[in-house]
Amino acid sequence: MGIQDIIEGKKQWRSHLARVKALPPDYQIVYKEIQRYFFKIGPVGLADGSLLTGIVDFFEEGVAAGKGVLELIGTDVAAFCDDLVKDSPTYADIYQESISARRPVEE
Repeated sequence: MGIQDIIEGKKQWRSHLARVKALPPDYQIVYKEIQRYFFKIGPVGLADGSLLTGIVDFFEEGVAAGKGVLELIGTDVAAFCDDLVKDSPTYADIYQESISARRPVEE
């Protein structure tokens, strides 16, 4: 990764945060909870930025439609997050598999 990639990544992240800050306060609160949850469980798709960007897109559409954030995701933020990444591996899954692969098979 070169310096240009780092600079471009920072520009994209700042642009992403500006979109989040433009959301209504209740959407911002829920977004931050989703972000915190994903940073904790570590879905592999989080690294490329498309997961969080997709959530902001979804939230912007909800705002435009005049819906409250809980109308979009329900009252259980963790369940919403789990449903989004249910078929995606997490870094914890990959780590667990690597540990299992290193263990000698007991006979």
